[in-house]
Amino acid sequence: MTSPANLESSLQPLPLQGLRVLDATHIVAGPFCAMILADMGAEVIKIERPGSGDRARENDPFVEGPDGSQVSARYLGVNRNKKSVALDLRDPVGKRAFENMVRVSDVLLDNWGPGAMSRLGFSYERLSEINAGLVYASISGYGDSDGLRGPYSNWPANNPCVQGMGGWMVTTGTPDSGPQMVGDNMGDSVPGVWTALGVMLALESRRKTGLGQHVDMAMYDCMAAHTTSSMPLFQSTGQVTTTARENMFSAQLTLRASDGYVVLAGAGNADDKWTAMWNLAGRPELAADPRYLGRGVTGPFYISHIVPAIEEWSQNIPKRELNQHLLDCGFSMGIVQDAADLDSCPHLASRNMFVDSGDTYGGSFRTVNTPVQLTGCVDTPVIPPPTLGEHNHDVLCTIGGLTAEEVIRLEAEGKA
Repeated sequence: MTSPANLESSLQPLPLQGLRVLDATHIVAGPFCAMILADMGAEVIKIERPGSGDRARENDPFVEGPDGSQVSARYLGVNRNKKSVALDLRDPVGKRAFENMVRVSDVLLDNWGPGAMSRLGFSYERLSEINAGLVYASISGYGDSDGLRGPYSNWPANNPCVQGMGGWMVTTGTPDSGPQMVGDNMGDSVPGVWTALGVMLALESRRKTGLGQHVDMAMYDCMAAHTTSSMPLFQSTGQVTTTARENMFSAQLTLRASDGYVVLAGAGNADDKWTAMWNLAGRPELAADPRYLGRGVTGPFYISHIVPAIEEWSQNIPKRELNQHLLDCGFSMGIVQDAADLDSCPHLASRNMFVDSGDTYGGSFRTVNTPVQLTGCVDTPVIPPPTLGEHNHDVLCTIGGLTAEEVIRLEAEGKA
């Protein structure tokens, strides 16, 4: 039998160990991307504005420390496993330190909007002069590189904007509610994931050629890429998907339980499943009607006839019990869960999907883990999100090339 010690020694290091990433991003999209890279072993150095730092540090809700100071819970959620350097990139000494850092780094991430780095004197042309192997990934609303600018490239963007632009809001909600956005920051986190993938693809290209490149990521593009049902439907039929009930071309039903909801998906033309359910619900006579077996019916019939008939039975049953009953009938099922359900989910716990990365005060703060399960590697690190400028001296006096006196002077002047 292999001992735990031998098993641990046989595990591979995390795949991005030895990779250095400069994270000049803020809010969600860029920090989320950088956190994925950090979780996979990269050294991520977060470069923030002196004094205020990442704008997400100001977003409520807040976690209060023992001395009454506060840290944003939203900041804590996407910034574990990073270092923080406060640095004014408009200051000559700060620029020199930044150039030194770029010279010995593999990746630079930026999501400050079109042209922001260029206005500081760090266009991609300049960055590539400093380090020809640098992968520079910029996240903007609508893209920002030569040959790929469109009529919207100078528009500011955020999560709701790109959800609306990208075709998500028009399919979300009810026919009476008007377009609605998906409740979480999908317009940020989806581009964050795609940017992490783009960075890795560019690094693979560098491995073959020795050259870095500009990875131009548009939040709008990323959201449009996920219209994997509505765009094929439009291309094949000309039909535009909305929240209208007619667009329910197969059974996708949210059903009321006594303590919440369950969701039943993709059960059109599944006679045996429907028959088993109607028998379980005490309505065997409906199994003799082909419409109640999902044959030849459209969305309105599901909503006005099938759902009410099911809910006469289902609304008296707890959601987890109801979900199991319908799984036993053969349906593809799920429980409609909220954050409290997720937090206490035994399945997510068994998948190691929560980590306690700390609240920067020595207390605990539980965050959702990166879902990439590398079963042959050591565990991902769990280092608390950094306080603003926590690693100024460690970084700026080494790869930044500054003296301790220069760093102290910058800090005194509010430039570090």
